[in-house]
Amino acid sequence: MSALIRPAGPDDAADLFVLAHALATSFKPHRDAFDESFAVLLKTESARILVATDHSGLCGYLLGFTHHTFYANGPVAWVEEVMVDERVRRAGVGAALMAEFEGWAADRGAALVALATRRAAPFYEALDYEESATYFRKLL
Repeated sequence: MSALIRPAGPDDAADLFVLAHALATSFKPHRDAFDESFAVLLKTESARILVATDHSGLCGYLLGFTHHTFYANGPVAWVEEVMVDERVRRAGVGAALMAEFEGWAADRGAALVALATRRAAPFYEALDYEESATYFRKLL
């Protein structure tokens, strides 16, 4: 894999929005709302936005968080979004994003990393994730 993984910065907003828009299936991201959330998340200590870049620009991103829990005796980490451009899928970009996030979470004392997926279970299983729970949601 020739992609570089790094924390996102303000200059990544336009390219990241394109990938976030491609990821969304239940909601359609709006640029003004994205820009507002992006600015807040960049300043949020418990949030981590990682981007992958290669010779042609931004090719992937991950948005995740840490938060404190009772059941794990402290912090856990949650991956909210992961998206890799189709042109570089299966080249290690997603695995590199996940590994970087796992290191960040471990540095913050997280006991585990968790996520929900509808379409990528084989990818996460290949990274030693195991099925643990059923995901429920209620739209508000």
